[in-house]
Amino acid sequence: MKSPNIKWIYLLMLSVIWGSSFILIKKSLLGLTAYQLGALRTIITGILLLAFGFNKLKTIPKSKWKWLFLSGMLGSFIPAFFFAIAETEIDSAVTSILNSLVPLNTILLGFAVFRITSTKRQVLGVVIGFIGTAILILKGSELNPNQNYLYAGFVIASTVMYAANVNIIKRYLQDVKPLAIATGNYVFIVLPALIVLLFSDFFTAETFSNPALPKALMYICILAFFGTALAKIIFFKLVQLSTPVFASSVTYIMPIVALTWGILDGEAFSLIQGIAALLILVGVYLSHKK
Repeated sequence: MKSPNIKWIYLLMLSVIWGSSFILIKKSLLGLTAYQLGALRTIITGILLLAFGFNKLKTIPKSKWKWLFLSGMLGSFIPAFFFAIAETEIDSAVTSILNSLVPLNTILLGFAVFRITSTKRQVLGVVIGFIGTAILILKGSELNPNQNYLYAGFVIASTVMYAANVNIIKRYLQDVKPLAIATGNYVFIVLPALIVLLFSDFFTAETFSNPALPKALMYICILAFFGTALAKIIFFKLVQLSTPVFASSVTYIMPIVALTWGILDGEAFSLIQGIAALLILVGVYLSHKK
C-alpha cells in the first residue's frame, strides 16, 4: 500500500522541475528561435522516451490510441511551441505565473465536458490560488511595463490545452502505465516536430555559426530530459494517484520556483509578490482536499 504522502512528493518534484523549465527556455532562446526550440525539445524528448519506453507501446489497447494522439497534441506538441513563442516577449517568471490558470481551467473543463465533479473546497482553493496569481501578474506588469502582454495569449491557450489533457488522462487513460502514455504521445508528434525543424532554418550556416548555439543546445537537452520526458512520467502517475485538480495544482508552486530563478537571473521581485505566493500555497492546500 502506497503512502498517502507520495502524491505530495510527486507534486513537489514536478514543481521544482517544471518551475525550472521556464528559465531553461529563456536561456535556450539566446541561441535558437522559438520554432527551433519547440521542435528540438519535442524530438529529443521523443528519442529519450522511445529508447526507454518502446516496449511499453504493445501494452496499450487499440481503443486508447486516439486519446494518446489527442493527449500528445494538447499536452506536449502545441504548448512546446507556444511557450517558446511567449517567452520571446515575456519574462520566464511571468510566463510561469500565467501558467497557473491550469487548475481553474481543469475544474471548468472537467465539469463542463468530462463530467468530473469538484467539491466546493476544491473550487475555493482554485479561486484563492487564482487571486494570488492575478496579484503576481498585475505586479509583474508594473515592474515590467515594456513587456508585450499580447503574447500572454499563447500561454493562456496552452493552459486550456493542459487542462483538457489532464482530464483526458484521468477519464480515458487511467489504466495505462505512465511511461506508456508518455511514449505513446511522442509516437505521434516526433515526425511533425522534425518537419517543423526542417523548415525553421536550423540546418544553416548562420545557425551553426552562432556562438550561443552550444549553450542553447545544452539547455534544451536538460529541458527535454528533466522538464519534459521525466516530468511527464511523474505527472501522469500523479494524475492517476490523485485528482485532475490536485495534479494541475503543480502550476501554483511552479511560479515560486520560477521567480527564484528569475531573481538569480536579475528579474525584479517585490514583497507583494511574496504575499501572493503565500496565497498560492493556500490554494494548493485547499484544492487537494476531498
